[in-house]
Amino acid sequence: MIKRYSRPEMSGIWDEENRFQKMLEVEILACEAFAKLKLIPASAAKNIKEKASFSLEGINEIEKVTNHDVVAFIKNVSESIGDDAKYFHYGLTSSDVLDTALSIQMVEAADILIKGIEKLSGTLKKKALEHKNTPMMGRSHGVHAEPITFGLKMALYFREMERNLERMRNARKNIAVGKISGSVGTFANVDPDVEEYVCGKLGFQPARVSSQIIQRDRHAYYLNVIALVGATLEKIALEVRGLQKTEINEVQEYFGKGQTGSSSMPHKKNPIMSERITGLARVLRGNAMAALENVALWHERDISHSSVERVILPDSCILLDYMLAKSDELVAKLIVNSERMLENMDVSGGLVYSQHIMLELIKKGATRIEAYDLIQGAALACYSGEKSFRDLVMEDPGVKGYLTEKEISDCFSLDYHLRHVDTIFKNIGL
Repeated sequence: MIKRYSRPEMSGIWDEENRFQKMLEVEILACEAFAKLKLIPASAAKNIKEKASFSLEGINEIEKVTNHDVVAFIKNVSESIGDDAKYFHYGLTSSDVLDTALSIQMVEAADILIKGIEKLSGTLKKKALEHKNTPMMGRSHGVHAEPITFGLKMALYFREMERNLERMRNARKNIAVGKISGSVGTFANVDPDVEEYVCGKLGFQPARVSSQIIQRDRHAYYLNVIALVGATLEKIALEVRGLQKTEINEVQEYFGKGQTGSSSMPHKKNPIMSERITGLARVLRGNAMAALENVALWHERDISHSSVERVILPDSCILLDYMLAKSDELVAKLIVNSERMLENMDVSGGLVYSQHIMLELIKKGATRIEAYDLIQGAALACYSGEKSFRDLVMEDPGVKGYLTEKEISDCFSLDYHLRHVDTIFKNIGL
């Protein structure tokens, strides 16, 4: 388990004490179901529910001999029950208990992740509205393209996080499944009503058809959703890193009092939080790939998936929980340099208005090829440093053959590019 990034609520779900507690809950519910079917004495189920307990230390000692954690668990719990222990784990196989208990843990973890996504989504919404009309340079291929607003950038991330919220809710529903069907899923030694009862008490759906295990496509879906959420967080963090470059300097991570950027260069203010989020997203993707490898198992099952899941499930949930918290802090405290955004828009000498002028030429009768060539010629001259793009277009006889000076001047309009911002925000419910 990646303890460095673990927050108490999430780490508590994945500690060994909670894992065995969930297993015990499943075992007790199964005993209740067997008693209701009169397959074991009602007094035995009552006694088991009242007395059953375990010792983590005791389980670990027994496992040194059994080399089987579930058998060690059963033996340790049986010590607390007495004669009725013979009905504990009655008719079940290890995976009935392990997989159903694991589903409980994954649902609990999903609930925390859903809260984290909702919180970040709200922070992005707030930042989007705050900077709805803060103009900045839109870039494609890293090169100035056309004007946008910083609020639009945040709105884009908000909408993506809303999709991630829906995905995470679906992943929770997909894994809220129990399996109490015996050694190879045939219900040979356990009545199907037992599965119905246990799952009903847990608020789960029965697996309906299973082998010895709950099928691992469910777990792969869950971990791939986690990886996808992580990819969005990386997307946000990567943009912060790009915009914080010294020569761009449009945003900055919050830099606290007493914080140090470099051991050798006192001037450094590095985007360390963004870089951490970017790096951890790679771990989530690797874990998602491992989950996909777990889908195909031999025949009715093997346990090659088990050792993998004991690493990738807690680690992915813990990492995403941490990344969501850090991303929320990153966005909430982000320093936005709106003045620098305006300055950077002027760096190209008006080149970013080229498409508007080209379209106006076409409206006035120029062919698209003629209009494109005229404007590209002026743009290339601007790149070479001759004059500003605005001056070059104003002086170009080919352009002036179609447009007046006022019409050319009107093309250099920021309002033109941003006139539909309100509509975009309305379209996404902002």
